[in-house]
Amino acid sequence: MKITMERCLSIIFGLIFLGLSVVVALETVLRKLFNVSLQGADELGGYALAIGATLAFSVALIGRSHVRVDVLLVRFPRRVQSVLNCISAVCLMGFSVLLAVLAGFTLQDSREYQSVSQTPWATPLAYPQALWLLALAIFAVLASWQALNALRWLWRRDWQRIDAMLAPRSAQDEVQDELEDLRARSGEGPGVVTPGVATPGVATADAASSATPLSAKGVSA
Repeated sequence: MKITMERCLSIIFGLIFLGLSVVVALETVLRKLFNVSLQGADELGGYALAIGATLAFSVALIGRSHVRVDVLLVRFPRRVQSVLNCISAVCLMGFSVLLAVLAGFTLQDSREYQSVSQTPWATPLAYPQALWLLALAIFAVLASWQALNALRWLWRRDWQRIDAMLAPRSAQDEVQDELEDLRARSGEGPGVVTPGVATPGVATADAASSATPLSAKGVSA
């Protein structure tokens, strides 16, 4: 479910900016060839940035991609690291809920005052703000789910699950993800070894030959 959620949000994020690129390209062609403007590309760009960036919050949360300064964290004992990771998850939950609540107040004000954008389109701001609020609500729900699970595992002293969900990504994790992405793009299965790429737990032909005793190669002492 976690991977499916991350993939769906990433697809929506990509479709938003793909649609924006089409609008910008159309705007450029109309201006150059027909001296006509849609007069709304800048406005749509602002909406795409607000909604897309908010969706990126959730994608980064699921993939543990938020920037973490872990210079001191890695020097603490494992249990201390787990407790600090739980505290960071709870703080992120509070921040995400606060953002969603404030966005709800903003949407309510826009509906009451019937606010519109200061552009030739005069778009009612309640519509893009509703999508923005929805993206923030998704982020708040995911952050709350993560924090509550972290507290539950902290109560049970399940340090391994806490670290697996909350610990900052290491260089080894990023390398492993890149290798899996490379295999997926090349159409190889998870058990197939890419030439020149070492896979943990799988011995290559060179390694196997180097491990063969010299006597087996016909060389005697």
